[in-house]
Amino acid sequence: MFDVTGKVALITGGSQGIGAAIAKEFLQAGLRGVSIMARSEETSMKVIKELTNEFGEGKAVFIKGDVSDRQQFDDAFKRTVGVFNNIDIVVNNAIARGETAWERIIAVNLTGSITGTILALENYIPKYASDNGGVIINISSSAGLHGFPPLPVYTASKSGIIGLTRALGSDFHYKRTNIKVIAVCAGYTDTPAIFTDKSDFLGKAYFDLYEDYMKNLFPQPASAVSKAVVTVIKEGCSGSIWIADNSKPPYEVQLAVKKEEEQ
Repeated sequence: MFDVTGKVALITGGSQGIGAAIAKEFLQAGLRGVSIMARSEETSMKVIKELTNEFGEGKAVFIKGDVSDRQQFDDAFKRTVGVFNNIDIVVNNAIARGETAWERIIAVNLTGSITGTILALENYIPKYASDNGGVIINISSSAGLHGFPPLPVYTASKSGIIGLTRALGSDFHYKRTNIKVIAVCAGYTDTPAIFTDKSDFLGKAYFDLYEDYMKNLFPQPASAVSKAVVTVIKEGCSGSIWIADNSKPPYEVQLAVKKEEEQ
């Protein structure tokens, strides 16, 4: 059981939706401080104001930055440590959409998660954790597990996050770092990142298929995912993959594991 009380977290994509909900959930759970990294200063400062009003001064800070830029990401870690002296939890949540700009989707969703995970695992949590150890949460999607035909590029980015988590969350890396790496696969969630514009898709056939898929689905609130994240941080094992869907408690997915000689 990982105790979140008094810990410090860095959350990417925290200006709205799931990221903002996670920031609030963290402070409700007893974290000492959260830093929100995002590109939008206007929306982020609204979140900071709301958190400050509810939890008091000095609990939340905004760091402007783009996760696809490694230097900006590194600076966000440095700023977090500079403000709170520690960093214990990192949530890679930033997301890009728009299938036609697939380079951007991969740069933000996948490369950003890789950068955040490696910086946290190798550079920052080992040096600045409040106690011995920490947790990295990578926000993936049910699309990354099952495939989602209308959004193949988005699916690829989220599937890559699962592979990253399984590799860096392995027993080998956990034993040498005492840092858990876990993925939370969010189901259909009511956030500003929901795909709604035809220009987000590779063509009309993709958009029509998306509408057909979604017409019988009902989104869960972002708070359902944020609550799942806190549960998984406390209870999840390193390398585990969890689903947070339909506002139900999160559950772990058991994926096939090959023996070393078969790999």
